[in-house]
Amino acid sequence: MLTSKQRAFLRSLAMNEDTILMVGKGGMSDQITKQADDALTARELIKGKVLETAGVTPREIAETIALETNSEVVHVIGSKFVLFRRNSDEPKIELPRDKKKKR
Repeated sequence: MLTSKQRAFLRSLAMNEDTILMVGKGGMSDQITKQADDALTARELIKGKVLETAGVTPREIAETIALETNSEVVHVIGSKFVLFRRNSDEPKIELPRDKKKKR
């Protein structure tokens, strides 16, 4: 589970990323899920776009892909979404840690 600080950090990284996943009028398919899974393994952070012809909302697509690829939805805005999944073998992104308040 990502904290709000980690989500903000990942959103800032995603701004510089290219959109590599497109969902069109065909909607969700096994091919899109496989493409997302492979990209998450290689990159950890991916940005996708849902075209108007898809017939489903970007939130629905993002949550479906996240569920099927065991990743987390970082952000959904407009027609774009961002997903994150840590690569346990070769991590590429170092998330900020939660600083707990000491009393």
